[in-house]
Amino acid sequence: MRRPLRLWLLVLVLALAGCTGVPAPQIPTAGLPAAQQARAARNVRVFQAAWRLVAEKHYEPKLHGLDWPALGAKYGAQAAVAPDDQALYTVINTMLDALDDSHTHALPPGLALARRTRERARTGLYALRLEGRWVVTEVLPGSPAQRAGVQPGWLIVARNGEPVRPRLDYQPYVGETADWTFLDAQDRRVTLPLTALLLSTAPRQFMRELPGGLVYLRFDGFDTRDRRWLGEQLQAHRSAPGVIIDLRFNPGGETWSLGISLGEFFARKTDCGAFTTRAGTREVKNSWQLGSARYAGRVAVLVDSGTASAAEIFSAVLQEHGRATVVGRKSAGAVLASRYYALPDGGELQLSVEDYVTPKGRRLEGAGVLPDVPSQLTLADLRAGRDPDLAAAVQALTAGGSAAEKLQATP
Repeated sequence: MRRPLRLWLLVLVLALAGCTGVPAPQIPTAGLPAAQQARAARNVRVFQAAWRLVAEKHYEPKLHGLDWPALGAKYGAQAAVAPDDQALYTVINTMLDALDDSHTHALPPGLALARRTRERARTGLYALRLEGRWVVTEVLPGSPAQRAGVQPGWLIVARNGEPVRPRLDYQPYVGETADWTFLDAQDRRVTLPLTALLLSTAPRQFMRELPGGLVYLRFDGFDTRDRRWLGEQLQAHRSAPGVIIDLRFNPGGETWSLGISLGEFFARKTDCGAFTTRAGTREVKNSWQLGSARYAGRVAVLVDSGTASAAEIFSAVLQEHGRATVVGRKSAGAVLASRYYALPDGGELQLSVEDYVTPKGRRLEGAGVLPDVPSQLTLADLRAGRDPDLAAAVQALTAGGSAAEKLQATP
């Protein structure tokens, strides 16, 4: 979750705080071959910058008891001899993994640029780990995957002949072609060459009217564009007896947009939980009511492991105030406020700077939001085009769910 800097004075204070000079680990490079010296010096600058930012700005000043200088010395030596950016950032992120922190991660220059421009090399697949296998859940319209004929419900088996990893985190470059092997809906083996293209990563939005007057709303982020869209949809459907908010594809976003979005469901300012800084300062956040739709109908929220950060706070706040029924599976448990800091090579460090607890004092980091109505999704459901989460939400809102059987899975 990202928190915008609201005052220029705060920017100045943060900049000065970065100059307090926590001594970074000394990483010797003198013994390296001359041909490696320039690369090593660059690596060390980037590594030390990331190490120091964590030491100075992480929300937990004691870093959960870690010996940060010792970790800096250990991984700094590995970072110095990294032959390229990929290897360097792998070392940095291995060190950061010791924090067990959902929002602290280093992005190499290419991914940092992709984050800012909302474009990166993609094949157009969305996948979910289900029943121990990777299953295609969506295919982007116009993407290489769609043009090749990939369908939701296919199993991803291998990439370039190698079995896919438990983490599907391949980062292709524009123009790179890889052979992807799938099992189709009839479990037939299909291998397709997919060439990564520069595609948008901007959050997507869908609205659909459901039987019984219910309205389905899906938005995949929390930024200005998303919260304006949500407000417009709720204004346009104020007379709907119920809305279903689908956050299963929503990894979060800005707390500013989160507060405005929550305000759409309340008639007055409402407690949205509290953030605590490194210095121990605790700030209670309230919903923003100016321009609110004040939607008064019934609400259900769909969540699963893909629901993270601001999307989890949104779900928990509505749940704790009795304003929504949460349906699905436990959310990601990735709920810390973070900021992005520039690194010397054009990369970025996303760093957790505040902790969060709900209005009832629950800490969601590592725990997630538990649904009021648990629902299970199976491979058979995906392949048959069924959405049991959506059907359960309709049933929860209609107290009988006679309309649920008429629903289709794909928005």
